[in-house]
Amino acid sequence: MGTVSAVRMETYLAVARHGSIRRAAAQLHITEAAASAAVAHIEKQLGAKLIAKSGRGIVLTDAGRVYAEYCRSILGLMREAQAAVRRADTGRLRIGVVATAGEYVLLRPLAAFRDRYPDIEVGLSIHPRDMLFLELQHHESDLVIAGRPPREAGLVVRARRPSRLVVVGSPGRCPDPLRATWLLRGHGSGTRATTLALLDRLQIRPPTLTLGTHGAVLAAAREGLGVTLIHGDAVESHVTAGHLEILPVEGTPLDRPWFAVTTRTPTPPARLFIDHLLHHAAPGDRAFEAVPAP
Repeated sequence: MGTVSAVRMETYLAVARHGSIRRAAAQLHITEAAASAAVAHIEKQLGAKLIAKSGRGIVLTDAGRVYAEYCRSILGLMREAQAAVRRADTGRLRIGVVATAGEYVLLRPLAAFRDRYPDIEVGLSIHPRDMLFLELQHHESDLVIAGRPPREAGLVVRARRPSRLVVVGSPGRCPDPLRATWLLRGHGSGTRATTLALLDRLQIRPPTLTLGTHGAVLAAAREGLGVTLIHGDAVESHVTAGHLEILPVEGTPLDRPWFAVTTRTPTPPARLFIDHLLHHAAPGDRAFEAVPAP
């Protein structure tokens, strides 16, 4: 069996992502014939059918889905290998972060890090927790700041920062939070999962409203549309200004630290950033603390 080049893998992943030869070709700036030929070459090499026609587009076969996951990991590892042999202070750092941590936890240390290491190219992706850890497993990012990773993910927590989840609502608008509408983040959010688990423990089934983004949930709570479980980091200034109040709910506040997570073989820039979080926090910042290696 012959080998499959990285370029053909990239082409196949684009086809898999778009569900269309035409759209994949447009994204990659190649002809449709070239994209189709790349997929056909891989299928011939593997002796397996990877895609099937579906209406005007295509769908992945079971074999196609499995192969796409391997392609993501292989290409991620290739990029990681290239970064690993460069000088740590001139490489690339790809950080994944959930929205709340991105806005309230990461920005200050990231700005200080870029001042210290101006030659490191920093990329930032903001997604729900589950998607971030999947990207990290596939080596598509170097470091994630979010809640605790799934135990079965094979990832390593390098540092933690204390944080608590509290229930908040508009002052005077939600006298009984257990009967109020609960505002939820989108699917894949760790805070959403924690909220639903809290409601189960409280044995209540209040009305819920899914708003998706952190900003939408926060704005809705301020306007009195309901209550929400949220990181204290995100509402500290709003509570101080009187726009929100922390509501007493049994079982809260919940300790939910932020974690800095890498693969078992972090890239040199990722190791530099972890060191920065641990030893170069700005005065007044809540510090990250090291987590002993498992």
